[in-house]
Amino acid sequence: MAASTASRLSPPCLHAAPHHPLRRSRFSPLRAAKLEAVLSIGTHVIPHPRKVETGGEDAFFVGGDGCGVFAIADGVSGWAEKNVNPALFSRELMANSSTFIKDEEVSQDPQILLMKAHAATSSIGSATVIVAMLEKTGTLKIASVGDCGLKVIRKGQVMFSTCPQEHYFDCPYQLSSEAIGQTSQDALVCTVNLMEGDMIVSGSDGFFDNIFDQEILSVINESPGTDEAAKALAELARKHSVDVTFDSPYSMEARSRGFDVPWWKKLLGAKLVGGKMDDITVIVAQVKTVVIPDDEGSGVELEKVGGEQLAAAGVASTEQNE
Repeated sequence: MAASTASRLSPPCLHAAPHHPLRRSRFSPLRAAKLEAVLSIGTHVIPHPRKVETGGEDAFFVGGDGCGVFAIADGVSGWAEKNVNPALFSRELMANSSTFIKDEEVSQDPQILLMKAHAATSSIGSATVIVAMLEKTGTLKIASVGDCGLKVIRKGQVMFSTCPQEHYFDCPYQLSSEAIGQTSQDALVCTVNLMEGDMIVSGSDGFFDNIFDQEILSVINESPGTDEAAKALAELARKHSVDVTFDSPYSMEARSRGFDVPWWKKLLGAKLVGGKMDDITVIVAQVKTVVIPDDEGSGVELEKVGGEQLAAAGVASTEQNE
């Protein structure tokens, strides 16, 4: 059965800076202008310590053509027991997602994008996945299957979080090459209205299993940009993942589900602790706005601003003649 929820934080708040009244000029016509939301995006990936040479089993893509789009797929490592490379499915799924993003049928709908990308993926395997699309109006559309996650941070607080989907502990929903697996119809679908300055933090379970919300907020607050934030968050999660004494979110969840050390160790005060070694993928995005004339609202290429990618439509400004 498909799972679908909708979360709306507040109406989009895309304000332009104050300016003097516009006056017509005999030398240049007055052009109507509008505000559009864009994303400044940073990414960082750290493979599992034993999978560094192969690049790990996570995959992602970042793109944009009139909207900001990013996605993460986490290949299910259990396929290695069947002599199948788990990375092949997640990589092909992301490659297909990147290809279909401009398909007219997708129409800025992440669930349809998942459907088309999944149908076109021929590799054997399975993966958890999340896709997020930012419309020019500031509306973020999300579709996720499994336990890749996403959080929205506003003014130093987590204002929205996706919920993981699982069959049971450590067995998440997943898109699969097998007919018995989940499909895009099982995706958790969310819609969030964003404001300028909002931060989006998305990652594979290897990230969220090893870091707490307060740590995420602290790193975001201390980072000068999205590239730096993504790298710092991934490195902190990696540090926790190999720390056998760290009481990680994963360990806490395991204990709450009844998994713990033997009873005789409990008598000695021991408990199940430690991080979870895994591939770690982090995407950090900040919502920004640009002013764009109605007659120049297309054909603007992506550009670099402060070393960070603007994964959306480009920049212009209203004409002002004193």
